[in-house]
Amino acid sequence: METDDNFSSIFANYVVLLEREQVLSMIREDDETEHFSVSINCADLYDHNMNLVEALLVDPYRILSIMDLALLTAQQNILQEFTVSQRQYMSVKANCHVRIMGLMNCPELVRYHLPSSADVGKFLSITGTIIRSSVLKVLEYEREFICSKCKKVFDVQADFNQFYTLSKPSKCVTEGCKSTLFTATNFADGQPRKCRNYQEIKMQEQIHMLPVGSIPRSMWVVLEDDIVDSCKPGDDVIITGTVEQRWKSLGLQDRCDIELVVRANSIQVINEQSSKRLVTDELLKEIKEFWEEHSSRPLTGRNKILMSVCPQVYGLYAVKLAVTLAMIGGLQRVDDSGTQVRGEIHLLLVGDPGTGKSQFLKYAAKVIPRSVFTTGIGSTSAGLTVTAMRDSGEWQLEAGALVLADGGVCCIDEFSCIKEQDKTSIHEAMEQQTISVAKAGMVCKLNTRCAILAATNPKGKYDTSQDITVNIALASPLLSRFDIVLVLLDNQNDTWDRIVSDYILLGKHPLDGGLPKDLWTLQKIQAYISHVKSLKPKLSLQASSVLQAYYKAQRNADTRNAARTTMRLLQSLIRLAQAHARLMYREVILVEDAINAIIIVESSMQGAALLGSINALHTAFPKDAEEEYATQMDIILQTLKLDKLREEELAKLAQAKSKGGPALSQATEELTKIKDPSEKKLSTYCIANDIDDDAISQKKTQHSQQVQSHRLKHGSEMYHQGPTAKAQRVNETDLGAKGSSSIKSSHDLTLSFKPKEMFSSTQYDKNDEKDLNGKTQTELNKSAKLSKVSQVIGLSNLSEITDQDFELD
Repeated sequence: METDDNFSSIFANYVVLLEREQVLSMIREDDETEHFSVSINCADLYDHNMNLVEALLVDPYRILSIMDLALLTAQQNILQEFTVSQRQYMSVKANCHVRIMGLMNCPELVRYHLPSSADVGKFLSITGTIIRSSVLKVLEYEREFICSKCKKVFDVQADFNQFYTLSKPSKCVTEGCKSTLFTATNFADGQPRKCRNYQEIKMQEQIHMLPVGSIPRSMWVVLEDDIVDSCKPGDDVIITGTVEQRWKSLGLQDRCDIELVVRANSIQVINEQSSKRLVTDELLKEIKEFWEEHSSRPLTGRNKILMSVCPQVYGLYAVKLAVTLAMIGGLQRVDDSGTQVRGEIHLLLVGDPGTGKSQFLKYAAKVIPRSVFTTGIGSTSAGLTVTAMRDSGEWQLEAGALVLADGGVCCIDEFSCIKEQDKTSIHEAMEQQTISVAKAGMVCKLNTRCAILAATNPKGKYDTSQDITVNIALASPLLSRFDIVLVLLDNQNDTWDRIVSDYILLGKHPLDGGLPKDLWTLQKIQAYISHVKSLKPKLSLQASSVLQAYYKAQRNADTRNAARTTMRLLQSLIRLAQAHARLMYREVILVEDAINAIIIVESSMQGAALLGSINALHTAFPKDAEEEYATQMDIILQTLKLDKLREEELAKLAQAKSKGGPALSQATEELTKIKDPSEKKLSTYCIANDIDDDAISQKKTQHSQQVQSHRLKHGSEMYHQGPTAKAQRVNETDLGAKGSSSIKSSHDLTLSFKPKEMFSSTQYDKNDEKDLNGKTQTELNKSAKLSKVSQVIGLSNLSEITDQDFELD
């Protein structure tokens, strides 16, 4: 059996051979009174000497003290290798400690749940979250006493098990002396002789590691010497130490309250490492193969990923894209002056009950490793930010939901139920990503670098004629901090209700008759989001010009929402474009990313939207993502008057088509050449509803004849005058009967056009059985749509075409 001397020499040799750099940096430090430490990987030490590690696990206190003494020997051995002149700036540090990290990964040593009474005395590695920290204290751990009779001087150690109580010895340790009178020896100024830094922190089990319905337990952890102040509330940590019991002094007939604590030997903050562990080499290979397979149709590949997001909810394409971008986030940047601009994306879901808002919040909380899910009912500003707690006569800070979610997402359901005075407390947390605390004499600042995903119901029935601030009773300063605000309106739609009920009851997907088979698993989505967060895409000049033009257009719109079109809108566009580039696994932000960022923001614009109002609830996945993007890109760039950039993008799409990439249909190519807004609106409708090219050509010929007839009847001045004159013309003639409320502004009348459910070209027709006349249901639907197009073309005033005209009776 190995003796203590053998263990000491073995460990000293190990340090000299394998930890030489750490020892050299320690002996070169100037301050000899400070505490220093050397980190030792337990797995490497086990490979060096198995018996030493086994003895450490059996009797940790004895072996750790041997290691500390051996570290002194190792310093002396290394110091002797240098000359006298070189030693001038080196010294042996007496206050040195060995910190053990990286215990072997087995259930007996590595725990994700807090230990129980059966683990007392064991040396364990425990993973948890810090929720409370006490102030730094100075602890007297040893005191000298002198016997009044024999003048024997001896040391008394503070009792850890009784909260470091220093008690007088019961009798003299000298043989034959039975004196019970002792005097404590101090310095001349009366100060304690031997003290050390001391702090206690409270660790809680990680919420995402617990089964549903379990309440996380918490435990105090004692930090000493150089590891104090090494973490703060909200940090995820791995603590290696010994499980101990402690109790307060007992009186006669008092109940003994014993609590378990961990006396830490080392502490390691793992805020960033928890997500990196999910990414493996095999996964990286799968990701590269996935994007190589979809290199010619990248948006189709993106939609396959989006289909795997919250798969229990059918459709909601816009919401799934927004939630995914919020989980990925943008890039945080720091100005030359040191001002930080956040990269996290905040999302607010506003919708009627039963629209799936809470499902998306719960899914996001599962995907992101550092996440907190809470509700606004009963939540206060202290519960969301920081609470000042009084424990054992002293004040301590306990982290709230936003601090605990630092580096992840904080999901807040029923956001409107938070009290008005409590909502203002999260302004700083949302924009500056910090919380300034000045409570109970403690002044500090904590990080809240998390994305906030909130859901709320409207105040009563959502009134589309009113501003969003009126419908949800949120003030403009708070609303402007949300990058995305999606409105989910549960409007009556028989087709949508039938499809959703089939999806829930029969598991029948409208695209292929069944649920998609190649969905990504939750673990793969977790790892992919964790990996793409490491990408740092750069903004290209073309994408920058698109975002700038859209921001100017929204600022100049007559019906703009003042709470949404602030300078924060431009920052939100940049963050969304960065997140979309990350989602597409790119290092450069392209025009495609800028267009998709604009499409997401469009749903928040309401009256000033370039694509018209969008009900995110009824957005389904498109059949051809590339073709839909081509249509929307053409509309947006033409509306923003970026004709040169539009031509370049069309050329790229044509080049992709020639290489076998995303093939633009003939109808889409013709659509990009049309200048007349009314004719473009008609053609766009035909494309979105899958009407074949021959029918489009036939109806466009009839449409052109109607255009010529209309011009002969009313004159061509209406088609050549400015937007204001056109609005006046329409108002004075045909639209006058509908009331002036039908006209929003000249900007909306000439530039804002969008076919019914333009956001998605997904077809709801799923019955391909032939009727008695030998026609399928799809053919009948197309016939009905063509009939409706004929009615639309027959309108006397082409500017009167609206989305409602395209609805089937």
